[in-house]
Amino acid sequence: MTHEDSEKKKKSNAFTIIKNDSTDGHGGYGVGSINLENISPVIIDPNEERAFVDMGAMHARSEVERRVKFIPNKEEVPNGLLYWIVWVTVETGENGPYYHGVAGSEIRVDRSIRRAYKSMPEHVTHMEKSLKGYVIVDHMDLKSRELLGNFLREFNPQMWTNASNELKEALPVTK
Repeated sequence: MTHEDSEKKKKSNAFTIIKNDSTDGHGGYGVGSINLENISPVIIDPNEERAFVDMGAMHARSEVERRVKFIPNKEEVPNGLLYWIVWVTVETGENGPYYHGVAGSEIRVDRSIRRAYKSMPEHVTHMEKSLKGYVIVDHMDLKSRELLGNFLREFNPQMWTNASNELKEALPVTK
């Protein structure tokens, strides 16, 4: 892979950094809406030991969500492979950008029957909690938390350094 290809790939996996809030004080259209410009979904695949940003997850169209029918009952997907969609919010503080909120939501995918499980209420709640700066990863398996910690640290060391101690303690870094 050439340096140019590497740069293109890196840019396509970029986190969305916050922009100016269009609702700051004017009271017009969009007031009361949630600004999703500073949140990015990171897919954790413990089966293939990889983590990657997939903006398609914002509309339930990530790589792991495509070509399956989602059902709300986990028992109907007994052989589903585990994946996590982790909602990562970035804010800017006095030292620059940092990982503000992180909340992981489980999905189980069984490609052989083209069925998958996810709890939409959980995903919505976790997205909202991430936006508010919560760290919700205790329910994730250790391997997945390590993949996430390594990915966030390697993706942007400055944002990792600027992140809260709570976040760093919740996500063990092994590399």
